[in-house]
Amino acid sequence: MSKLLVSTVGGRSLDAPGDARFRSVDPAHLDQVVAEVALAHAGTFVAACRSARRAQRDWADVPAPVRGRVIANLGRLVEANFEALAALVTREAGKTTAEARGEVQEIVDTCDFFLGEGRRLYGQTVPSEMPDKQLFTFRVPVGVAAIITAGNFPVAVPSWYLVPALLCGNAVVWKPAEYSAACADAFAQLIRRAGVPDGVFDVVFADGATTFDGLEKALSEGLVDKVGFTGSSEVGARIGELAGRHLQSACLELGGKNPMVVTEDADLDLAVHGALFAGFGTAGQRCTSLGTLIVQESVLEPFTAKLEEAIAEARIGDPTDPSVLYGPLMTDRFAARYEEFLGWIEGHHRPAGPTGRITAANPREGFVGDPAAGLFYHPALVHGVRPEDKIFQQETFGPLVGVTAYGTLDEAVELADAPGYGLSAAIYTTDPRKAFTFRRRTRAGMVSVNNSTSGAEAHLPFGGNGRSGNGSRQSGVWVLDQFTRWQSMNWDYSGRLQRAQMDTLEITPDLDFRLP
Repeated sequence: MSKLLVSTVGGRSLDAPGDARFRSVDPAHLDQVVAEVALAHAGTFVAACRSARRAQRDWADVPAPVRGRVIANLGRLVEANFEALAALVTREAGKTTAEARGEVQEIVDTCDFFLGEGRRLYGQTVPSEMPDKQLFTFRVPVGVAAIITAGNFPVAVPSWYLVPALLCGNAVVWKPAEYSAACADAFAQLIRRAGVPDGVFDVVFADGATTFDGLEKALSEGLVDKVGFTGSSEVGARIGELAGRHLQSACLELGGKNPMVVTEDADLDLAVHGALFAGFGTAGQRCTSLGTLIVQESVLEPFTAKLEEAIAEARIGDPTDPSVLYGPLMTDRFAARYEEFLGWIEGHHRPAGPTGRITAANPREGFVGDPAAGLFYHPALVHGVRPEDKIFQQETFGPLVGVTAYGTLDEAVELADAPGYGLSAAIYTTDPRKAFTFRRRTRAGMVSVNNSTSGAEAHLPFGGNGRSGNGSRQSGVWVLDQFTRWQSMNWDYSGRLQRAQMDTLEITPDLDFRLP
């Protein structure tokens, strides 16, 4: 029997006799239950935030370099449990073994980066305009952070929030996706064993509506000081609106309709490799997955011919097989949504091959394993996409990539930004002028040159603009601005009241002087 996963409050597991149950299953083997999850009530979320509020001040009083040692401990624990955690990511999220290992490595990299930031939470000593007076700035923790994450990156993306939030002295209530609950529970165990005190870090398993209700109540009670959310643009807008009503700016990492421009001077073989991974790695279930290929009209035919050949040769199926490009969609819910996206293919579109679920009646040549066992779908490359099409305008979470042509680089930039997202964009070119022109003009928060739209490094800011987010950034030193507030202090030791802008020393210049 699978393990029953329950929420924690104050570091203690809760009894959940009356809670609703959710079954997390292996999407490559739908008959295999990975974990049974007890879904909490909104009151549990509020109770966890209340507990976090009580515990946060003592955690903030722990010196930052010591908190950095806790993050170092976490990195070493993740390394020690590397293969077990990666195997769980493959089993519960359906990622290939290589991608699952990369995800776990991302946690290690994040910990390695931030362990040193405990000694670099720098403020500044600022000169005063008054004598015998000093000015200072300090980074202080925001307080309690409520973090809500999706399950397509069940441990890597949460680490982008949890690691810096804890390092900065905040208490955290984490609501992971219920369909990746086993991964979340495993990661949470490692976090607790790294030395995080009880009450400073709790996990609440709940569905979306319950979480929103609990978050609204917690914000109304003044229990939450920062909201971090990774998920769809639609839900992100609601989270942002809710936070705004309480004068907070949420940290929002949302969806994308990420373009890849292929210029006439591009290395087409390299661009094919980038498009294949960007569009179909993780079965297209990344916020940074390639949405639309924007190809210069003079190379449209040779490029797409090469890409179609690469897609036809790509192996799909059992994610534990090292030859496989991608495995299943994550859950029945995502599969149903993807079927809706496929319904956006219109008469003027031309799919390059079969689409839909891979079955005995709709087979995939070279499929690895048994397609009937899981949620496996054909890669869809759709020609003839126009700017007014839904398939061009909306994120299509799954293995679907549209293709359109452009004439001038200005047209390419316009097409790239037209859907209104702004997460990741790529350009393949051998001309530096085109690369920097594209970088300067696109609204995307992240730009790749001769590389995939997907791929993040722990020390580079990650995040988007427009429908992809509110300008907040994860990763690197930039995320510290999400989990700290600047506090200023002035210290006057002159023994008298000195009034700024009024009692300053006056300098009398001779501004009428001119050289002969």
